Amino acid sequence: MESERSGTKQVEFVCHAPEAKAVFLAGTFNGWSPTDEPMAGNKRGEWRTTLSLRPGRYEYKFVVDGHWVCDPSCPDRPEHRCPVCVTNAVGTMNKVMMVV
Repeated sequence: MESERSGTKQVEFVCHAPEAKAVFLAGTFNGWSPTDEPMAGNKRGEWRTTLSLRPGRYEYKFVVDGHWVCDPSCPDRPEHRCPVCVTNAVGTMNKVMMVV
């Protein structure tokens, strides 16, 4: 869904973390703040939030119960070679989202 006036699109982020008590979204879109974007969880352990983003490339991570993770189901290591992840400056992985 796109807002023609602002040029933004609604982008949904999903994190599967069934044991988590709290999940936040942090990335280049919010200055990597670990608390600005809380996610809502459901009974299936899926945590979701939707952001309005302009077209561009964004890197992000989830903050699951205070721990920064690229994706709870993936190892957070450069040798993992996830096709939607990149190595960051501290040697862990960030997910990449392209908004077109």
